[in-house]
Amino acid sequence: MSETMNPAAVGGATWADRPWLGHYPAGVPAEVEIPEISLPELLGRTVAGHPKRIAMRYYGADYSYAELDRLSNQFANRLIELGLKPGEPVLMIMPNVPQFTIAAFGIMKAGGILAALNPLLVEREIQALIKDSGSRFMITLDRFWDRVDPILQRGEIDVAIVTGPQDYLPTLKRMLYPLKFRDEMVKVEHDPARHVYQFRKLMSGASSKAPGIKVQPSDAAAFQFTGGTTGIPKAAVLTHRNLVANAVQARAWLIEIRDGEEVVMAVLPFFHAYGGTLCLYLGTLVAATIVLVPRFDITDVMELIAKYQPTIFPGVPTLYSALNGAIKDNAERQAAMRSIRLCVSGGAPLPADVRTQFETVTGGKLVEGFGLSEASPITHVNPLDGRSREGSIGLPVPSTEVMLVDLDTREPLPLSGRGELVLRGPQVMQGYWGRAEETAEVLSKDGWLYTGDIATMDEDGFFRIVDRQKDVIITGGENVYPREIEEVLYSHPAIREVCVAAVDHPVGGQVAKAFIVVEPGETLTRKDVLQYTSERLAKYKVPRLIEFRDSLPKSAAGKILRRQLQDEEKAKNAQRGNRRLRAAAEDADPDDLLTPPDVEVQDTPAAEDATEPSQATPSS
Repeated sequence: MSETMNPAAVGGATWADRPWLGHYPAGVPAEVEIPEISLPELLGRTVAGHPKRIAMRYYGADYSYAELDRLSNQFANRLIELGLKPGEPVLMIMPNVPQFTIAAFGIMKAGGILAALNPLLVEREIQALIKDSGSRFMITLDRFWDRVDPILQRGEIDVAIVTGPQDYLPTLKRMLYPLKFRDEMVKVEHDPARHVYQFRKLMSGASSKAPGIKVQPSDAAAFQFTGGTTGIPKAAVLTHRNLVANAVQARAWLIEIRDGEEVVMAVLPFFHAYGGTLCLYLGTLVAATIVLVPRFDITDVMELIAKYQPTIFPGVPTLYSALNGAIKDNAERQAAMRSIRLCVSGGAPLPADVRTQFETVTGGKLVEGFGLSEASPITHVNPLDGRSREGSIGLPVPSTEVMLVDLDTREPLPLSGRGELVLRGPQVMQGYWGRAEETAEVLSKDGWLYTGDIATMDEDGFFRIVDRQKDVIITGGENVYPREIEEVLYSHPAIREVCVAAVDHPVGGQVAKAFIVVEPGETLTRKDVLQYTSERLAKYKVPRLIEFRDSLPKSAAGKILRRQLQDEEKAKNAQRGNRRLRAAAEDADPDDLLTPPDVEVQDTPAAEDATEPSQATPSS
C-alpha cells in the first residue's frame, strides 16, 4: 500500500474522511501535537512543574517526582560506570516495584534501551531473548535469580543487578520483611568480582547529577517483546517519540484527567506495553501518583484502594470481574471504590455484565479499548461520555489513520467491508530488532502497520474485531502463540502429533487447548503434559485444556486443520449452553489465566472431562 493509493469510497465517503471523527467526545481533537522530547525529558517537565507531587506509593513508602528524578540519575550514572553504551538494551525482570521505575528512567537517561521481560518466563525463554536482543546487562528481582545465575555463569550476560521487593519499603517494613516472608527470601551476595551487584549497594554514593547524555526522540527507548504475527519472540522497537506520542494520545482521549491530581492504580505490569504506557508514562505525563502493585492479591488490592483512593484504574476483564466478586455484598468495599472515575479495559473482549456491575458500584466509566505492542500499544478506545458500544473496540485515537484491506491483495476495502485492520500513526513501531524480513511483512515503507486482526467498521466509525489472521491466543491480556507451545510438545518423545488452538472463555477471552496424538505403544497422561510444559514455558503459556485423540483432522496436503478443531469446540460449547464456562467466569481471578493448571490434580484422560476448565494454583 502506498500513500498515493486512492482509498476505497462508498457514497462519496472515503477512509481519508475518517468517519469516526464525527463521533469523538466533545473536546477530543482529531490531531494531537507530539512534543519532540524523550521520556527522560517528559519526566523532567513533570519534575519542573510538580517536584513535590508523590510519583510512587509503595506500601507506605512515598517517592516524589523530584526523588524519582534523583534516583534515576544515580542509577544511570552507575550503569555508565559499569560500561553501558548508548543504544544498548538492558533486560529487566521485575514486577511493579519502585526499582522498576527508577531503573527504567535510569536506563533511558544513560542512553540505553529498556527491555522488560515477563517475570513468568523460564530460563530457556530468557536465554532466547538475551540472544535476540544482544543484551549484556540484566536487572532482576532476587526471587528470579535461579533463572539468571546459570545464564551469568555461562557468560551469556556480563552484568547482573539484583534487588528484592523490600529494598524500597519504609525502613521498619524493610527490616521486618525477612521475618514475615522468610520462605520467599533469596539471598544474593553483592559480588563485583562476579559482576553481581545489589541494587541498593550499587546506588549508594552514586552521583545524582544528570548524566548529560543527549537522548533524541528518534532513539530507541524500549524493546517490547512480542510474538508478532508468527509467534516467534522478537523485539518491537519503540522510540521515545512513539511512547511519548501514545501517552499524549491517551491524555487527549481521557479529557477528564486533571493534571497533578490523579491517582493511578498500577495493577497492570509495567513490563507489558499496556501497563507501561497507560500507567507509567501517562501517569508521569499528567503528574499522577502511581500506586504500585507488584502482585495481584484481591485482599491486598482492596486495602490499597481503600487507603489510596485511586481515580484511574486500567485493567483487563479478569481484573474487573475479580473486583466485582470481591465487593459483592460488601458495603464497605463498595464505598471505597467510589473514587474510581476512569477505566480502560484491554487484552480481551469486555463482557457487558462485567462493565455494568463495575460502573454501577464505582459510578465511574469503564470502556473497552484495543492496541498491540507494535503500536505502543493504544490504537482504539470507546468514548467515555456514555456512547460506548458493546462488543466494539471503539474509535481510533487522535492522529491515528485506519483502514481495512483485502486479506490477499492488501487493497483498501469499502467502508462497509470486512478485512485486515491496518493503521498508521506516531505510535507505530520502527520495526522488529534485527529482523528486516519480518518487519517488511507487517510494516509498509510508508508506515502502515498490518495488525493481522480482521475487523469491521460501522457507519459511525466504531470498529469490531471479528477474527484473527494470525495464530494468537489472548488469555488474561497476554498473547500466547500456538506454534511455541506446539514446538515444546513436539519435543516430548511420547507425542506424535499435536495442535494447539484457542477455546473461548467468557472473561479471559480465550484459553489454550492442546489436542494430542500419542506415539503407538506410549502412555501419556494429562499430568505428564502439564508437568512437561510447566518446566519449559512461562505459566501463562501452559495449555489449560488437554484432549487426547487417535488422530487430528488434516487437509489433503496433510496440514493439521486448526480451524476445524476450533469450530468443533465452539459447537460443543454451544450445545452445552456454555454452562461450564459461565461457572468458571463467576469465580474469575486475573491469576487464573496466567498460571498453569494444578499439576497435582488427578488425571482426566477422557475427552469430555478434559474440556473442563482446570483449577489454577496461585501465582508465585
